[in-house]
Amino acid sequence: MGTRLDAAVTVPGEEFSRVALTPEAVSLLRKLWARHGPLMFHQSGGCCDGSAPMCYPAGDFLTGDSDVLLGRFDLSVADGGGSGSASDGGQPLEFWMSREQFSYWSHTHLTVDVVDGRGSGFSVEAPEGKRFLIRSTLMDWPV
Repeated sequence: MGTRLDAAVTVPGEEFSRVALTPEAVSLLRKLWARHGPLMFHQSGGCCDGSAPMCYPAGDFLTGDSDVLLGRFDLSVADGGGSGSASDGGQPLEFWMSREQFSYWSHTHLTVDVVDGRGSGFSVEAPEGKRFLIRSTLMDWPV
């Protein structure tokens, strides 16, 4: 596994991915998926761990009109990780962000990475001695 995994485009009117996963993040997410089942990310703008993407079992964090779906990944097709066929449903993982946070970060591309350290107690990677973090870069806007 050597290259990042870009999310499918989900923001209406856009034709470019806004979020990606590093190979290390994909590897940890596959391990967490095996333990917890389907997963999702939510990036809030709140205090405490507000700058860290929080990984939850899919559906445990309720999203609504105050959130933006930035991208959708299929972990099963990342570098041959699985079949990803329509019949097995693949391993879809959605990345959500609060609409307020998106207004601040709308000019950036986000890459979810993983590092050693203590994550939030609410995020499923916490017991692994790892934590997810965001690496952001200014967008190279399409012309």
